[in-house]
Amino acid sequence: MRKWFIGLQLLIVLAIVAACGNEGTESVSDEGNGSETTASALQVLSNDKTGDYLADEEGMTVYYFKKDAEGKSNCTDDCLANWPIVKATDYDVPEGYNKADFGSITREDNSEEQLTYKGYPLYYFVKDEAQGDVNGEGVKDVWFVVNDKTEFGK
Repeated sequence: MRKWFIGLQLLIVLAIVAACGNEGTESVSDEGNGSETTASALQVLSNDKTGDYLADEEGMTVYYFKKDAEGKSNCTDDCLANWPIVKATDYDVPEGYNKADFGSITREDNSEEQLTYKGYPLYYFVKDEAQGDVNGEGVKDVWFVVNDKTEFGK
């Protein structure tokens, strides 16, 4: 089981690295010092089960954990094996969303920067294998897709 999980993590890392060279990524050169900043795009997808929901530029669904608190993740250790974090980066947000609602936290357990929406940490679900999968919706009645109507803390 452990080898399978390590293999899955490696595939996820490779997919993220491959996505860095994707056409959907926009590079903007800062002419003042020659450096580049990269913005990834979030998008809104929709299906019959969940309605509209937020996904990354690869179409992978973004979730929140009902047991998290604003500015703090309560998903650690084994939880992270099934619910990997959405790493914080500069994201372009879709119409209907306010860029100011997106930020990041520094995780206490591993010091990684995790993307937040309205202060709440965001995650992926390992059982979502393809664009548009929403297999994490409602898991244990504490995991839910993110949309512009999401009310955190309820």
